[in-house]
Amino acid sequence: MSDSLKTIRELAEELGVSKQAIQYHIKSLTNKTRQTNDKGIVVLSLEEQHFIRSKVDKQTNKTKTNKQTNDKQTDKETKWDIHNYLISELDEVKKNRDKQLAVKDKQLENKDSQIAQMQNLLDQQQRLALQDKKLLEEYKAEIKDLKALTMAPHDDGEKEVTSDKQPEPENSTPESQPKPKKWWRFGK
Repeated sequence: MSDSLKTIRELAEELGVSKQAIQYHIKSLTNKTRQTNDKGIVVLSLEEQHFIRSKVDKQTNKTKTNKQTNDKQTDKETKWDIHNYLISELDEVKKNRDKQLAVKDKQLENKDSQIAQMQNLLDQQQRLALQDKKLLEEYKAEIKDLKALTMAPHDDGEKEVTSDKQPEPENSTPESQPKPKKWWRFGK
């Protein structure tokens, strides 16, 4: 593992604070996935370490005179490190934004093509409905004409009436018609 990556425990021991204090400062970092070592322990990059150091230094507020000059230099370095860290985070956010925008653009193109297809299908459906309506009107007109023909007067002035009844046989004598059977005679 690289010397530049440190675990929370190592950084806490180096700075002389508790692990909880380091974890508190990690929360103020941007929300991104943390690196882990081969054992699954969270490790911190140099930029993150500098950021946490600056936060811890501000909290402990060491006021010794001989350390003040070192602190000023450290503050400049820390500010520079924080600046670099924030710039790298900003670049990462921009890249993510660009990726998301590209995905959204592709989705919009797909939606536009789907809308165009739907409009085309709707136009086709409307044309078919109109054709069906015209055909129905033509069929109604034909049926009306056929009814008029079947109801047309014959030469002798009578109207022919069509019915669903079967024509009666020509010999309509009472002998040719079957006699109804009485049910009470079947038992004898």
